Amino acid sequence: MFERLDEVKRSYEHINERLGTPGLAHAEFTKLNKERVHLEPIVAAYSSFTEKTTELEDNKSLLADSDDDIRQMAKDEIARLSDELETLENELKILLLPKDPNDDKNVILEIRAGTGGDEAALFAGDLYRMYTGYAQYKRWKVDIVSASEGTKGGFKEVIMQVTGDAVFSHLKYEAGVHRVQRVPETESQGRVHTSACTVAVLPEAEEVELKIDDKDLRIDTMRAGGPGGQSVNTTDSAVRITHLPTGLVVQCQDEKSQLKNKAKAMNVLRARLLDRMQAEADAERAGERRSMVGSGDRSEKIRTYNFPQDRCTDHRVGTTVHNLPKLLGGELEPLLSEVRTKLQAEQLKDLEAA
Repeated sequence: MFERLDEVKRSYEHINERLGTPGLAHAEFTKLNKERVHLEPIVAAYSSFTEKTTELEDNKSLLADSDDDIRQMAKDEIARLSDELETLENELKILLLPKDPNDDKNVILEIRAGTGGDEAALFAGDLYRMYTGYAQYKRWKVDIVSASEGTKGGFKEVIMQVTGDAVFSHLKYEAGVHRVQRVPETESQGRVHTSACTVAVLPEAEEVELKIDDKDLRIDTMRAGGPGGQSVNTTDSAVRITHLPTGLVVQCQDEKSQLKNKAKAMNVLRARLLDRMQAEADAERAGERRSMVGSGDRSEKIRTYNFPQDRCTDHRVGTTVHNLPKLLGGELEPLLSEVRTKLQAEQLKDLEAA
């Protein structure tokens, strides 16, 4: 591990030297700076580890001192530093895990109402607000690609394009079934109902990654429709794209411009096609992708939002947080950070066992 850390440190120092080169091309500067940002937390943790290791050795040398108080102070410091070094070593191992090539990408985030009828659609609306609130906190941009509203509010389905810094690395663990337990507004008896929504998080594919032949596409235009079937546009601005070889269909009507709707729909189509290609190329990943959202049944949940008890539990790592209003308002970072850390620790154990 330490040979790898020394290599990372040398790379970091070399990148810093290159970034100081006069007249460096903008493209190279952007690429190098991106790599520097990735290496910086590893180098910082390694520097802290090295400093504390030196402190530990210095305190061990004090154990032979003739003064009892100094020896006791050294013992206390050794215990503290040993714990901190163990924590840092685990942190470094996680930081050195193989990087997901999709981590820096934007995402197509899809929320669909599952089991629970109108209440599931209302919960889909809650999840939409939660993710848009979190995106605002992260200073990401959110564009709705398409949305189908529920009859009593919320969404039957909403598809968003989320762009910003390393969006996929933060949201990829959100994929799965989200279950809610609460008393619906329409419930006259005060009974708690259980509903569910599915969330899919797809890394956005760039055109250079995936070439789509025009002859493989059927593009239909139509007037955008609103809730209840009324027309919200007097021009044929809505776009539906069918990828003939796979049968994938994407529709976008959010923009008033047909060209903008087509561009958004193509982004979603590329993301879905890339996801399918990657799944087919990797059998293990295919299993993960097929199980990402399951059937939308409540029993397949990754997370439960329990309103009567004001708690949210992530079942993959056994983490529970409270204050659902804040969570659904977009304060996701504490929960996501803990889920990410624990899942990465499990990944580390699997690598060490292999």
